[in-house]
Amino acid sequence: MIIESLARLENKTDSFEVIFDDGSKVKVSAAQIADFGLYTGLDLSEEEQKELADGISLSSSKTRAIRILGNRSLSAREMEKRLVRKGESEDIAQETVKWLEDIGAINDDDYASTIVRHYCAKGYGIARIRDELYRRGIPREMWDEALNGLEGMDDAAYAFLEKKLRGSRDKDNLRRATDALCRRGYSYEEARTAIKKYTESLEETEEEER
Repeated sequence: MIIESLARLENKTDSFEVIFDDGSKVKVSAAQIADFGLYTGLDLSEEEQKELADGISLSSSKTRAIRILGNRSLSAREMEKRLVRKGESEDIAQETVKWLEDIGAINDDDYASTIVRHYCAKGYGIARIRDELYRRGIPREMWDEALNGLEGMDDAAYAFLEKKLRGSRDKDNLRRATDALCRRGYSYEEARTAIKKYTESLEETEEEER
């Protein structure tokens, strides 16, 4: 396939259009022109055509990935799935994710720690946090390290009870609060311990006020 023309796109400083002798067109950057040695009249072999196509796809995928990361943090697995949904091939998506990891734009270890801290602060228990790590595609071998640094679980459960019960010691309310903690990822024993701490704190406050 022969390049019939190679011209800068109007009003684009780093975007060029390559037109081939079969009528097909592709857009390339100045860096890609240099990398692939493109010029008018160049006859590309099938292997060179594939290399050029893959290079263009990878460049587009990298640009898309950086734009996605501008909105929120993602795990490597989340990014790969997102790129495939956007139309990238699995190979290009994986290569893009590898590049993001190499430049430090994606780090699953740091992301796992962020998730753990965030959901702990929101009053969720370990089981619910593990579910969230799984949902976000964090590798299981990273879970323990992220969870080992977890602090304040008891305080988070107690804060949740204070907000939900607002000083109530009604048995039905306490039962519902216990169930709510279990749904948020606390074990039954952890929930009962938090309830006990909550009721004891109310009793201490009442004693002080007498």
